[in-house]
Amino acid sequence: MAAKIKKGDKVVVLAGRDKGRTGEVLEVQPAEERALVSGVNMVRRHQKQTAKEEGGIIAKEAPIHLSNLAAADPKDGKPTRVGFRVLDDGSKVRVAKRSGEKIDG
Repeated sequence: MAAKIKKGDKVVVLAGRDKGRTGEVLEVQPAEERALVSGVNMVRRHQKQTAKEEGGIIAKEAPIHLSNLAAADPKDGKPTRVGFRVLDDGSKVRVAKRSGEKIDG
């Protein structure tokens, strides 16, 4: 099945402690059905000092389940379901069910 949420998409969190927050998808993990979203589901981790990075307690994004995310409508930014449309030239694009706008360029 084609991916409804991809890297670089603007998404809205539907459930959990970050419900209602929006962010950009940094990474999608299809095998685990999870995604990393910038600024959402932040956790604090203890990190050992290395030559490249400083040690201490750092905050970073944790993966969030895809069922708790919805694509943001390009028109108004509200959560929408994603559908697919085949254009006249034969290319398949993702469209927002809410407004009918194309999600990919």
